[in-house]
Amino acid sequence: MKDSLRHAAGRFLVVGLSGTELTGLERAWLKLIRPGGVILFRRNIADAAQTRALLKDAAALCAPHALRCVDLEGGAVDRLRDSLAPMPAAQFVARVEQKKSGIAHRHGELIARAVKAFGFNVTLAPVLDLALADSAQVMGTRSTGATPEEVIAFARPFLAGLAAHGVAGCGKHFPGLGGGTKDSHVETPAIERTWSKLWREDITPYRELRNELPMVMVSHAAYPQTRGGNHPASASPFWITKVLRERIGYRGLIFSDDMEMGGILKFLFIEEAAIEAVRAGMDTIEICHSPELILRAYEALVTEAERSTAFRTLLLARSRQAARKRARIAPITEPKPLTAKQFEALRSQILAFREKVLALGGEPSNAPIASAIKPVVETA
Repeated sequence: MKDSLRHAAGRFLVVGLSGTELTGLERAWLKLIRPGGVILFRRNIADAAQTRALLKDAAALCAPHALRCVDLEGGAVDRLRDSLAPMPAAQFVARVEQKKSGIAHRHGELIARAVKAFGFNVTLAPVLDLALADSAQVMGTRSTGATPEEVIAFARPFLAGLAAHGVAGCGKHFPGLGGGTKDSHVETPAIERTWSKLWREDITPYRELRNELPMVMVSHAAYPQTRGGNHPASASPFWITKVLRERIGYRGLIFSDDMEMGGILKFLFIEEAAIEAVRAGMDTIEICHSPELILRAYEALVTEAERSTAFRTLLLARSRQAARKRARIAPITEPKPLTAKQFEALRSQILAFREKVLALGGEPSNAPIASAIKPVVETA
């Protein structure tokens, strides 16, 4: 039973790595916990061949159908910009999509081809947060519209573009960061929007796209004017089970934002956060850097399952369900690497696409160019 519990606990985790190749210590703890996947950042990515080798080595020590994740939204959140080419920001693409249909689909296709070239099967995009004045300084050009209709008009073809190339997208950050003034990388935003407003506006993209989103990422924000109270959504049964699973009817993989972020760790210790997230209905817990926090979360899940029969039953059942969802998202076979000629062609296509977006008015004249926007902190 203990081995089954340990396997189940490990499969809940998607973990970060330290560098461009596995260390001996990383091999040891990956073999111990057998996580459900890995996520890489710019610190892990030198070029396509090295990244594919790193992902192959790591996936061999993960659970079957491992998620191989990267953040590639475009603009400020683009982990491949230095090793391939900079993608235009989603907000700029969405602005052009309003004038010229097909641009968002092309954006999704190019991002899918880019991440596949490096060996990934998941990109943590699109952002579904509304582009509201409250969050403008935090979200920058990541949000694609001030209304749910504008967000959906970008996200639907973007997701179709990803799916056309066998890459899974992830809508984020449920139930919405549009009304937040604080950065959840640092602290827990308290978003003072009513349930009625959230349901009609922020949550509408998740309702409309529920069958097109392979994954949904839950934020660390709190919503004091709702039944979720001051609890971060990422550890809230109200938001994850009552709203996302039951009221919306979402059946895909539910994924946490990085559990190292201040938005959750200033509220709960990592051990409590991991246990509460599982109890709340989370399928996968993302911990992006620290081996100490990864192992503490893993051991906390195992220990709680050994202590509590109810939690053990929940952990085992949810782990099996998440494994089935991962199998639909992450094929076992890896895409073939691109030849040098194909890689250069892809680079040229991305650069040409970026120039097209800017030429068609995707970027207003008074906005900073994408490369000048302050990069998002190196977590999810």
